[in-house]
Amino acid sequence: MPLALLALAVGAFGIGTTEFVMMGLLPDVADDLRISIPTAGHLVSAYALGVVIGAPLLAAVTARMSRRTVLIGLMALFVAGNALSAFAPGYESLLAARFLSGLPHGAFFGVGAVVATSMVAPERKARSVSLMFLGLTVANVAGVPVATLMGQHLGWRATFLGVSVIGLAAIASLALLIPHDHTHASAHGLRGELAALKSLPVWLALGTTVAGFGALFAAYSYVTPMLTDAAGFAPASVTLLLALFGVGATAGNLLGGRLADQAMRGTLFGGLAALGVVLALFPLMMRAEWSAALAVALLGMAAFVTGSPLQLMVMDKAAAAPSLASSANQAAFNLANAGGAWIGGLALAAGLGVTSPALAGAVLAVLGIAVAGVAYGVDRNRAAKLQQTDATPNGKGRLVATYVPQAGERSRR
Repeated sequence: MPLALLALAVGAFGIGTTEFVMMGLLPDVADDLRISIPTAGHLVSAYALGVVIGAPLLAAVTARMSRRTVLIGLMALFVAGNALSAFAPGYESLLAARFLSGLPHGAFFGVGAVVATSMVAPERKARSVSLMFLGLTVANVAGVPVATLMGQHLGWRATFLGVSVIGLAAIASLALLIPHDHTHASAHGLRGELAALKSLPVWLALGTTVAGFGALFAAYSYVTPMLTDAAGFAPASVTLLLALFGVGATAGNLLGGRLADQAMRGTLFGGLAALGVVLALFPLMMRAEWSAALAVALLGMAAFVTGSPLQLMVMDKAAAAPSLASSANQAAFNLANAGGAWIGGLALAAGLGVTSPALAGAVLAVLGIAVAGVAYGVDRNRAAKLQQTDATPNGKGRLVATYVPQAGERSRR
């Protein structure tokens, strides 16, 4: 694997850290700015909104630029957003800075996935994407806990300054390690990139992402009360248990990349099925501490097995102009975050029990399998029609493929 993938992973590490660290800093930010915790929670939503808007927008407007230049520019925007967060004088300015920090998130992963796959052989594409995503999953294991401790001891502003330093390191890595010859601009430009989103298979792939990762966030958004109220863990133990989720996610991400290179669609169906089973078993596994800890790790593993195949499937369906579609998949991921949390909250509000969000997630995983099945059926139908179009009758009622002579060859009789 090219060393340049390390540069993409460093950027992903910084992005993953700033995305999730706000959850742990909410009480500190609320106390310092003299706002309520629910109001401080809007800072999380502002970042997610920035991702959803910025992912397709920035990918579209930079379609004719060198992808290497785009990656460096996106990371510079990331540094600016986090630096402004560190020096924000009040709540409104911090809200705007968090929105700015989220803008480059989706486009970075989208364009980065295109660059990563361009540097490896076709049979290693999924693994190259998984290595870039490795920075995101490792952020949940190391980056977020360390950044949270930094914020608690040095102040929350120090956390965002530290994330800015990670962003500067990512810029230096991108400039040094990303080669120029694999990062040329799309030949299709903005119009070609937008045309990619008109494809039904692309939308089905994005729908699978929303349903599949919605299943994860329906449960993960409420995993803390499950661990404390159902499994009996002390609140102080939750941070360590969430690190177990990161370990599982890291293992699942690497496993998914390797398996998807062998059978992309099989890995996707298998991962969604495993996620549904884990979520369905959550109420049982939350009855004891050891099984609850195992459930958290398995949740991360099952969910992130599907990460690389979903990203690669979207890129394959928009092969002529993959940057915008690939970035849109990151927007779909954040829609899954918001939608899954909302659906899990509905289950709790209905009085179905503290573990009911996991069962709601299991239903979403089944929905993801159904959408992926429809996508598979559409692909088969299109392939069959294409085969009929490329064949001609041979006079005996059979269809034989028509040979198209290559350049420099004579037509065969």
